[in-house]
Formats: sequence, C-alpha cells, structure tokens
Amino acid sequence: MCHTFLSDTRFYQFLTQIDQDIAAEVQRGGCPHCLDGPLHIANYPRKPRGLRDALDDSYQIRQSLCCAREGCRRRCTPPSVRFLGRKVYLGAVIILVTAITQGLSPRRRKALVEQLDLWPQTIARWRRWWRAIFPASRCWHSERGLFVPPVAIGELPDALLGRLAGVDLRQRLGRLLRLLIPITSASCPPGLSGSMRGVMDTQKM
Repeated sequence: MCHTFLSDTRFYQFLTQIDQDIAAEVQRGGCPHCLDGPLHIANYPRKPRGLRDALDDSYQIRQSLCCAREGCRRRCTPPSVRFLGRKVYLGAVIILVTAITQGLSPRRRKALVEQLDLWPQTIARWRRWWRAIFPASRCWHSERGLFVPPVAIGELPDALLGRLAGVDLRQRLGRLLRLLIPITSASCPPGLSGSMRGVMDTQKM
C-alpha cells in the first residue's frame, strides 16, 4: 500500500494546495519581522529528489515572501507540508520510508531504494533524525503531552501515524505533516499551524 501511495499524484497536488493556502495567509498578515511591511512573492527553486513522475511543476519552487518595506526587506518563507526544511526529499517520503523500511525484506527494501533514488545511508540518517533530533525539538516538546499513553521515541514516525486521526493513510499522513509545520521554516513564525488538538482523535490516544 505504501509503495503505491508514494506515487499518488493527487496527494501531492493536495499538499500543494495546502502550501498555497498557508502562503496566502502569511502574506495577508504582513511582515512578521518589522510588523509593518507588506510581503511580496519571492519564490525560489527547489528540486526534490525521487518521485519525479508523481510531481507537477509546482514542486519546482518553494513558496517564499519578502518584505517590501525599506529598512527591512527580510525574507519570510511560510511553513510547508511539502518540504521538511532544507531536506532534499519531501517530508511525505521521509515519513513513509522511515516508517516502512524497518520491516521490509532485503528484496523489497532494495526495490524501494531504487524507486526513490535513495542511498541506504540516507535512510539511516532519517531514522537518526526521528529518534534523536526531532524528539529534542521544541515542536515535539510542545505536542508530546497530547498523547496518552506517551509515544515511544524508538517507534517514530510510524507510531505517530498510528495515533493520529484519519480514515486512511492519506489523512493521517496529512495530519502528521501539519504537526511538523513548526520545524519547516526558520524565517516565519509557525503560529498559524494551530493546536494539535484539532487534528487528533482522543479515542486513539
């Protein structure tokens, strides 16, 4: 199922629409740095690896804004559900591949690595990120208390996928990408992401 989902063009179009809505909301709020200047579009190119056939032209750019006020001119790159900061692979790929590779047979693992143009060392690096760097982030510290019983760090990210509300993988993955919004931009406050309580099913906690 995950292998097919990784090539689901409609899901990636859905994520693009969310990013466009986030960027529009940030732009309406004005510059978060000088609290006065209007924000103009200042997108920059991105070339995410893997999944080339599943992505349209919208994935060739990272939506970004720049203050038009003299004396400020600072960049404000809105948070994203597509791009996980500066990582060259999409957030959805990093989540799903890390979640499913641990239980794969050597043959299926090799096929997935070839499909996504991955190095085995890259998967190991993602696993370390989930087990060491993400648990130490302010993002996780502010949200982990919402999960009762606590989520086991050694089972990230698949444990989170199982605990978030959603009728299918598409919805749960979308909600996990929203959870990660605060760590996807260093130049724009992530306050618009709202509380995790709005996307979680308390009966599954």
